[in-house]
Amino acid sequence: MKKLIIIACILAVSLTQAQDKSPSFEKVGDLVKATYFYEDGSIEKQGFFKDKKLEGTWTSFDTKGNKTTIAHYKSGKKVGKWFMWEGNVLREVNFENSTVASVQTWKEDTKIAVK
Repeated sequence: MKKLIIIACILAVSLTQAQDKSPSFEKVGDLVKATYFYEDGSIEKQGFFKDKKLEGTWTSFDTKGNKTTIAHYKSGKKVGKWFMWEGNVLREVNFENSTVASVQTWKEDTKIAVK
């Protein structure tokens, strides 16, 4: 009987500690908001689908919650300006027709002249 109670307690503790890492989906108007998670439960990326295609702004995060990418989609195609952070470097990538049109890179020590 003791063994059965101990096994039940271990099972109960392990089940309560397990977190659901499955993506969550929520209907927002004609879009579906998707949120994907890291193993620890923090948000990995978040954005929208429309007609099963990526749509609008998607934001990615590192495990500490810092933004790593802001991306834009229209009907599943990469569009507009994307921003990507890597340490003290920021990259701005401009997409046209789902291909890279230009890339601008800034480092923390980049000087910007303002007139």
